[in-house]
Amino acid sequence: MKDILEQVERWRRDGRRVAVATVVQVVRSAPRGPGAAMAVNDGGEVAGSVSGGCVEGALVEEAQRVLADGQARLVSYGISDEQGISVGLTCGGTIHCFVQPLYAEFPVLAEALRRDDPIALCIELEGPDTGATMLVRHDGDATGTLGNPDLAHRVRADAVSCIARGSTIVREYGLRGEPLESGVRAFIDAFVPRPDLYIFGAVDFSRALVTLGRHLGYRVTVVDARRTFATRQRFPDADEVVAAWPDEFLVEARIDERTAVCVLTHDPKFDVPLLKVALRTRAGYIGAMGSRATHDRRVAQLRAEGITERELERLRAPIGLDIGSATPEETAVAIAGEIIALRTGHAGGFLSGATGPIHKARSPVA
Repeated sequence: MKDILEQVERWRRDGRRVAVATVVQVVRSAPRGPGAAMAVNDGGEVAGSVSGGCVEGALVEEAQRVLADGQARLVSYGISDEQGISVGLTCGGTIHCFVQPLYAEFPVLAEALRRDDPIALCIELEGPDTGATMLVRHDGDATGTLGNPDLAHRVRADAVSCIARGSTIVREYGLRGEPLESGVRAFIDAFVPRPDLYIFGAVDFSRALVTLGRHLGYRVTVVDARRTFATRQRFPDADEVVAAWPDEFLVEARIDERTAVCVLTHDPKFDVPLLKVALRTRAGYIGAMGSRATHDRRVAQLRAEGITERELERLRAPIGLDIGSATPEETAVAIAGEIIALRTGHAGGFLSGATGPIHKARSPVA
């Protein structure tokens, strides 16, 4: 959604009518997951993508029909035929897209996304008020409504839960919001602040990882106790550069399950106190640079400091995937690949030597 905001707002200022197509559910493999959005204006111009090119042409036609009759609709695209004549996905999956006129709540959503405020987009996909849209903030405050107060109340509660988990769901409700009843299907897409990537060590390898981390959607902070090296001039792409002792910084830092901690100093006086703190946080990824001999010494010191074997199992060291990286840029790719693999539950390795679907199923139906 964020990638279409500026273009849609320009169209609105120019008086163009706009339709939005949103991926609400994916079955098996698909290029993009739930929440991916594409906008089409009344002149046929397009912003964003929902499938990397597989079904965009058909969705432009659907969007034009929506703009013509004002009726929101749910459309599905599965496997295309062998000649590629029929519209569909070549990767073997199915995507369900909801196409609707640009909703009145869009400016509120755009402002929240610009400010990185947690917010959930709720859309009635099927029911008496198909296309009704509601925005819910983390405290339950809502803009817009769905159908009736009872239904809106139930969806609002589920939206707050989705914000807490950073999740996207399709859920069925009764007409008055009763759970596990057929009548209304709603899509809830939670937008939460960017996850944090903390890079410790203001070194050359860090510069490359900062840039790649930003491209992956992280809020990137570089931390080093040496003020001479921890400067904005050396790390212009970082969201924040902090001159502080790493362990003292991490004690006060914002950390959740999506946080990545990369220790690139390979200096025991920094690494051991820092990792002692990191391994007792909820961070989803903790990696440390250094040779195997350096890592062995580091582990021995951590054990002496009281770190348990269970805690040590969380440490990815030497950091990164084994791709033969040597330069800072190659090493950044190896580290980023390991972060992604751990986050998605993949083992890494060559796709050509594996079997089964490339993309795991996403968007659970609750």
